[in-house]
Amino acid sequence: MIPRATYRLQFHRDFTFADAEAIVPYLDRLGISHIYASPVTTAAPGSTHGYDVVDPTRINPELGGEAGFRRLVASLRAHGMGIIIDIVPNHMGVAGDTNGWWNDVLRHGRNSSYADVFDIDWSRPILLPILGSSLTDALAEGALTLEHHQDRWWLTAYGNRRLPLRDEDQAAADQQPIAALLDSQHYRLASWRTANDELNWRRFFAINELAGVRVEDPAVLDRTHELYFRLHDEGLIDGVRIDHVDGLTDPLGYCRALRARLGDDAWIVIEKILGPGEELSPEWAVNGTSGYDFMEESAALLHHPSGAEPLGRLWHEISGRPAELAPEELLAGQQLLAWQFSGQLEFCVDAFAAIAPDGITRAMLRRAIERLLWVFPVYRTYGPTPPASDESVRAAVRVRVARHIPPGETPVVDLVLRWLSGEGSHSEAVRRFQQLSAPIAAKALEDTAFYRYGRLLSRNDVGFDAGLMALDPAAFHLRMQARAQQWPTAMLTTATHDHKRGEDTRARLAVLSAIPDRWREVVSDWEAMADPLSHGVDCGDRYMLFQALLGAWPSDARELEDGTLGERISAWQTKALREAKLRSSWEAPDERYEACCNDLALALIDSPAFVASISSFLGEIGEAAHRNSLVQVALRCTMPGVPDLYQGTEFADLSLVDPDNRRPVDYRARIAALDDPPAKMRLIATLLNLRRTHPTLFTQGSYEAAVVDGDARLLAFERRHGDAIFRCAISLGEDQPGSVIRFPSGVVRQAASLFDKTPVWFELA
Repeated sequence: MIPRATYRLQFHRDFTFADAEAIVPYLDRLGISHIYASPVTTAAPGSTHGYDVVDPTRINPELGGEAGFRRLVASLRAHGMGIIIDIVPNHMGVAGDTNGWWNDVLRHGRNSSYADVFDIDWSRPILLPILGSSLTDALAEGALTLEHHQDRWWLTAYGNRRLPLRDEDQAAADQQPIAALLDSQHYRLASWRTANDELNWRRFFAINELAGVRVEDPAVLDRTHELYFRLHDEGLIDGVRIDHVDGLTDPLGYCRALRARLGDDAWIVIEKILGPGEELSPEWAVNGTSGYDFMEESAALLHHPSGAEPLGRLWHEISGRPAELAPEELLAGQQLLAWQFSGQLEFCVDAFAAIAPDGITRAMLRRAIERLLWVFPVYRTYGPTPPASDESVRAAVRVRVARHIPPGETPVVDLVLRWLSGEGSHSEAVRRFQQLSAPIAAKALEDTAFYRYGRLLSRNDVGFDAGLMALDPAAFHLRMQARAQQWPTAMLTTATHDHKRGEDTRARLAVLSAIPDRWREVVSDWEAMADPLSHGVDCGDRYMLFQALLGAWPSDARELEDGTLGERISAWQTKALREAKLRSSWEAPDERYEACCNDLALALIDSPAFVASISSFLGEIGEAAHRNSLVQVALRCTMPGVPDLYQGTEFADLSLVDPDNRRPVDYRARIAALDDPPAKMRLIATLLNLRRTHPTLFTQGSYEAAVVDGDARLLAFERRHGDAIFRCAISLGEDQPGSVIRFPSGVVRQAASLFDKTPVWFELA
């Protein structure tokens, strides 16, 4: 069953299935057809997101368990609604002692019945980088002790991390020195700093608490997906969203297997980040992506292309960093590969060296592989049998890598690319490259360069092409026509649990692209105010702070009075500084510098002069920001695909990066507001309920661009199915008198007559 419109909910112990059940009538009135749930399987105790799964076979008891889940589904079905669940095939949580499968592997090693579940190199003991110092120092400090728990002896680190001992060591555990016991285990304890270089099991990105799972093994797939298959077979779920699909060994094969098992009626969408120009192949056998690509397209449409050069120049003048994204992305890729993925890189090089012909040294292969990874234009290619769409990726990376190849080593690069094309069927080497390129691309761009590059923060978000300032209406039309033809049931979203800025934060900042000269004046004033308060804060960090304050500045003065904004900005700022890895980092936090930055933020928020200035400027851009907000709603709810509404964003979404974007939602206020809704909520409810009364028009209807005569920045189109026609015109800027819209059906409208206090006009014919 294809959803008509989804509503994303973040489940955790403070928002359970029972809490969701209470808002089902409200969601129904809003026009939602399906709840789109964060992972519901048992996660690490207290998990706020659910992606650290410790038991994929059981619904999380903290959320209400299976009984609570069934009650929620029953309530949904009673309202003619359904549920989609987020699933996590790539990894499991292995922190603490709550993952029974991982504990069994630690206890029994290669002989564990779960040994094949995890992606482990069994040539040496499992590295556990959990110590705050070297093993020698940890032993000397008494950080490791023995504890009798649940009729067994456990090794305890720092008093809170239990590790199982081998069965053979149980009887004599209290008679041996801990150092001797450790020598006989299937694992090796080490400092947390060794993970990047020596880890011998695949993790999720650079997170040691998440271990990769081998779902390419059919037995592992069945074992880890038993619950999902049962829920679908019993009619409890209507489909799934697949988390981090590019982390898998064979994403295409996995998706095809899932489609074969769930059937054609299941709605399957994938969390797939598409690079600039990358298209999803029909070979995936899914309904489409989870919508980051649409978030990028709709956001780019809100920006004005004329802002690219002056805003880039302003950023360079203030920060001293590059005006364009590309140098930052390249540097971040080089650094991340050397800093956080050196061990994985060496394993990858080893795999290629094992198949290399005479005359090709390991060092040559290392240089070729690292340089390809520096410039890889997308997350990854696919195998073991590459799809046709991979050919253009290999061609693009060959062009991009040329200037980085050492003299005389072009044949080595070409050899690696031929192997990636499937030549020779060297699946293990290719697998290691593909499972390395994806995290490098993600960490280098989204989690590093996006925190270093501050031209305009509304263009730095998950799945975005930050090097592109804007998308013109003609290009947007082409993309929507392609959606209607190829992916009419993919997800459409403009806010997610992963976004770096809320949809209305981005909409507000997007206005700056149309007024770069005025923004320069404002920034000059704010710099003068901030100079006496900065105390060594880098000018680039300060400029990003200005943008964050502008984007998140609340309309409710209580957030200023009670300190909420200051707390939110400080949390964002600390995370941003550590992700940027320039003056602080997660590995080595510079708390003094972070405190200086936080102090500056709080001082500005408390400064009457700054408050007056930012309030005045928000008044200047308020109408344009509100227009952008409504435009985003209209795009999400009328384009080909399934619109998704992230929890709570029916009200203004001025959030920042997580955990700010996962704050509790006041549903009482939203339920009360639905009787007399604010403009954003009214437009959402109107369009979603229009989709309810005319479902085939929006799920199967064509998308045809209208012709705009005149200088107005307008997007106009028709959706048609049978005799039904939906016409829509959206103003993207100041309306120009005299502009005429010629719809494909022959209807002509004067643009000036369509927009009265709203940038969105539509009619159903």
